[in-house]
Amino acid sequence: MERLQKVIAHAGLASRRKAEEMITEGKVKVNGKVVKELGVKVGLHDKVEVNGVPMEKEKSVYFLFYKPRGVISAVTDDKNRKVVTDFFPEIPERIYPVGRLDYDTSGLLILTNDGEFANIMMHPKHEVEKIYVAKVKGMPFREDLKKLEKGIKLEDGVTAPAKTKVLSVDKQKQTSIIEVTIHEGKNRQIRRMLEAIGYPVIKLKREQYGFLTLHGLSAGDSRELTPHEVKLLRSMAMNEK
Repeated sequence: MERLQKVIAHAGLASRRKAEEMITEGKVKVNGKVVKELGVKVGLHDKVEVNGVPMEKEKSVYFLFYKPRGVISAVTDDKNRKVVTDFFPEIPERIYPVGRLDYDTSGLLILTNDGEFANIMMHPKHEVEKIYVAKVKGMPFREDLKKLEKGIKLEDGVTAPAKTKVLSVDKQKQTSIIEVTIHEGKNRQIRRMLEAIGYPVIKLKREQYGFLTLHGLSAGDSRELTPHEVKLLRSMAMNEK
């Protein structure tokens, strides 16, 4: 279920703000009844009419994208920086990213026009495991990483226990490569977690999302998810409590 104004906006009929105006002005019907409240949610089987015209639902599409560094995880950017949807010029559907990766973070990102699927993937109770590989300053002591494995206090709360693994250490450059697995999605979480224990991130990449990997893709590449993969992701998210 998604908010009515969001559904109208995703269908390309109006901006979110304009859709809200149309709703409050009584120009939108859901299942034959005029709706003027902005909090109304609709599902796949609800019939929506805008100005008396039935709204056609887009075919649901799902993409796995290897986001390069220096790209915004958004549909538009007010500073005219490159956004993830710039890499999908031939896709007619109005897709958007599921969650986000920071401007300076590369790696696996899912894009879709299926709001219900996106909500399930991002819901705090359901989020699937995500594996990141970080290059950091310093060589972490085991007791430092254990703090992340127990959960560490950040300004927006205590993180859930993470899994960590040191992949390599460069004593000469005083840097390390660390793998961190989390199932949350706090803003800039990996960077803040590692900085909190004294190891600032130099470079960060999301290598895996659930069972999905970047195998066979280069930065900027994408592929469509198979129906089986989408089904597995839904199942995985709903089973994780």
